[in-house]
Order: sequence, then structure tokens, then C-alpha cells
Amino acid sequence: MEKRFFCTQCGICCRYEEGFVFLSPRDLERLASFLGEEQDQVVEQHCRWVPLGAMDQLSLREQPNHDCVFWRDGGCLVYEARPLQCRTYPLWRHILEEPQGWNQEAESCPGIGIGRRVSLRAEKRSLRERQREQPVTRPRSESGAGRK
Repeated sequence: MEKRFFCTQCGICCRYEEGFVFLSPRDLERLASFLGEEQDQVVEQHCRWVPLGAMDQLSLREQPNHDCVFWRDGGCLVYEARPLQCRTYPLWRHILEEPQGWNQEAESCPGIGIGRRVSLRAEKRSLRERQREQPVTRPRSESGAGRK
């Protein structure tokens, strides 16, 4: 099946629902540089630790209405430095590999089905990049257990 995608910057993937945007070390570095903050400040002000198994993983916080912490006034405050997870959406393994994944995602994403054809090469590159970028983790014993 031919896949087409163009990001309309509608923000639907950034808003309305609970979710996790896990950060890699490069994501954290990029955000800190863009915001002009130290990495520790970014973690303290914009992130939360999510308990998963024996480890906690670093994720962006959400606003009380479940919008991303960086969503304001109809746009992403850090669009140029947004995390890899955001940059590669909707080219995520579960969306691409599940038989109905792409069609189901298209129900909520207006950019799916328009724009340029997504090449198999781009899909594979996106998947490889996401696999290389492991999330920032810490042992559970260091945590305040999933503090928001």
C-alpha cells in the first residue's frame, strides 16, 4: 500500500491524550541548547520520570489538559529542536508494521494520505534512528517514582 504523509502542524499528536514522549540523551542535549538551559533544568522543569520495569524513563511532562508541556498558542515552542519521537511520527514501528496501523492512525492525523509518498528507505531510516536512540533511564531506586 502506498503511504503518503505531510505534517500539517495541526498538533493533534501533541494534544488531548495522555502519552509519553521519551527522550534520548541527544534529545535532551538538543532541547537544553535550544532553550538555553542546562540539561538538569530541562529535566526538572519540563520532564517526568516514568516507571517502566526496573528502570524509570525520562519523558516530557504534560499540561493538566494532557497537551505536551511545549504546546502553546497553537504551536510547538521547540519545533526546531523537538524530540526524535516527535520528528519521526507517524513512521513508528507499530504504525507501519501492524496491518491496520496506518489506516487507524489516519483517522486522527490529517497529514496521513496527503503530500509526498513516504519511501520505504525513509521508513527504514526512521526506524533505525529510533532504535539507535535509547531513552534516558535511571534505576528505580533513584526515583521519586514517576513524579510529574
